[in-house]
Amino acid sequence: MPALGRPDESEHPGRGERPVRTHAPGTVEDYGTAPPGPPPLTERHTRTMLTAARLGAAALSAALLTGIAAGPALADSPAPTPAALPDGLYGKGDPTYDGVWRQSLALTALAAAKVTPADSAVGWLTGQQCEDGGWPSYRAAGAACDPKTEDSNATAVAVQALVALGGHQEAVDKGVGWLKANQNADGSWAYNPGSPGDADSTGLAVNALFAAKTDPAGVAKAGRSAFDGLALFQLGCAAPADQRGAFAYQFDPAVGALTPNALASAQAALAASGGHLPVAGSVHADAAPKALACASDAPAAQGSSASSAPVTHAESGEAVGAYLTAQLTAGGDHLTLTTPGAAPTPDYTATAWAALALSQSGHPQQAAGAVDWLTKEGATWTKGGTDAGATATLLLVAQAAHRDTAALTGQLTALGPAPKAAEAAASATEAPKEKKDGGIGQYWLIGVGLLVGIGGGLVLSLQRKRNPHL
Repeated sequence: MPALGRPDESEHPGRGERPVRTHAPGTVEDYGTAPPGPPPLTERHTRTMLTAARLGAAALSAALLTGIAAGPALADSPAPTPAALPDGLYGKGDPTYDGVWRQSLALTALAAAKVTPADSAVGWLTGQQCEDGGWPSYRAAGAACDPKTEDSNATAVAVQALVALGGHQEAVDKGVGWLKANQNADGSWAYNPGSPGDADSTGLAVNALFAAKTDPAGVAKAGRSAFDGLALFQLGCAAPADQRGAFAYQFDPAVGALTPNALASAQAALAASGGHLPVAGSVHADAAPKALACASDAPAAQGSSASSAPVTHAESGEAVGAYLTAQLTAGGDHLTLTTPGAAPTPDYTATAWAALALSQSGHPQQAAGAVDWLTKEGATWTKGGTDAGATATLLLVAQAAHRDTAALTGQLTALGPAPKAAEAAASATEAPKEKKDGGIGQYWLIGVGLLVGIGGGLVLSLQRKRNPHL
């Protein structure tokens, strides 16, 4: 996904050859392409750079997502040719916009399930890494790396996947090095280097740093740490009481303030809680998440010290957890996707990340309703277990909540190459069969020999009775 959230293969727009973020604050973001035209809709990319000139395109993309627009955003622009599916890739959808994203989620979830993926699956992901350490969303076989197409989201999830798999320290170190080199001067990260930062991309980068055992407080540019960058997007005491703790995608120039965003809040929350993928969910707190403590329930006056004070890192995880809990309760155990001109719809991806964040921060009771809802709606979200990105995310949620994961593990495994464990099991079942067959053959020969011997003895005995001289 772009600078905003990582999608599964179906929910949000993807990126084209030259990603351009076109995000209407507080709504779903659209990935535009220049010049190929609008990319196919995929869940992989809900983050996009706020570009005022493209806000109209963002709105139309949002309409496409909810099914209220009949045609593409630019009918006269040719759609990009779908990329051929490479060996080792999970999922059957076009990987152009979400290949590294869904592969990383799949490998992370399978590693947590104690499934050893095939070498081809791991090799495809490591082969996507560029020499400078970054990953693009997808790079066709034999294609040269283009620094302009490398993105922080793909790099961050790839690093987390390789850490989960183990044995890829050099690639992990290079990925972390790329993230450090492409941090913005304010401490944040953009989807693509050189663009303004956003909460989702910053949160993912912090997740990767945690996974790689690199303290985000020590990763800084111009004296601004990764935690400082994340704090730029969190609403504090200046906001209305029911919005405090939420994260905005980016600063909203239309209203001159931060606007709460469900997906940004859910994805940034895992980083604010000190977590990364996969979430162990082993810490339990007795109390609900603690809301942000402010001197007054009324919004602080603009320009006051309370208005300008950022949410501290120590308070951040609990504050966003309290916001997400309230939103899940109000929404019937799920978060909502709001788009211009369309009725609100359930946001599976945001709900999943909210459940992961609450599990990470020690609040499984507050996550339970969302986990139940996702389990009930799982077949719709994952398209019956055929969408690799959604299936992997749902499996990660089930693992964090300590739910039964057997069916989801089987579904995800079936979407890629046979894992090593399955190959070993197949070989093991063949060997005993051959041994057993061989043993039967030996006993059969011995039995035949005995029968021949006995038969020969009987014949000789009868002949001697008839002719005593024999």
